[in-house]
Amino acid sequence: MKVRRYLPLSGVSIPHLILISSLIFSSIPGSLSSKAITLRSIQIYNTHEFLGPHPTIYFYCKGENKTILPDVKEKHFSYIFYGEESWQPLTELPGKKCKRCGLYEFDTIKSDDVFDEWDLCLDDFINGISIHYKAKQFNATLLCEDCQVATGAYKYWQKRKREKDQAHFLKLFEEGDDIEDELGLSM
Repeated sequence: MKVRRYLPLSGVSIPHLILISSLIFSSIPGSLSSKAITLRSIQIYNTHEFLGPHPTIYFYCKGENKTILPDVKEKHFSYIFYGEESWQPLTELPGKKCKRCGLYEFDTIKSDDVFDEWDLCLDDFINGISIHYKAKQFNATLLCEDCQVATGAYKYWQKRKREKDQAHFLKLFEEGDDIEDELGLSM
């Protein structure tokens, strides 16, 4: 005969508790879902295409489609975006994984020119913002609105865990005074 397990004082079975917990965690913004990364601003300092009238700049993460930045055409001009453009978001970062991404320029003659490639990670976003700068190439500000909540909660949890471990460590030394008495080392 199969016995159903219940949590004390609640009357809720473990499978129901797991289902309810997963629904709650998935509804919290930024808890289990992918984080949308958008381009907030960009300034190009150098272009590599000499034959065309305007360069075609795109953002690309390994294994994904290229995201063409149709407005970015002029050097030394600051472009500001609001995340509502049809090509936004640039990419999505799942959980704690990083992606190899970069900024490129289409080239009509040979392979595309690389402004820069880097590992894009959630840890790069401080207060939801990551600034990527490549000398004499470009300056870009990336935005991750959902990263603020998850990062803050994680850092708070880390701090609490560290404090708890330190208190436990100090308590071990306080209890260790009796060992000297047992070994006959005290005077």
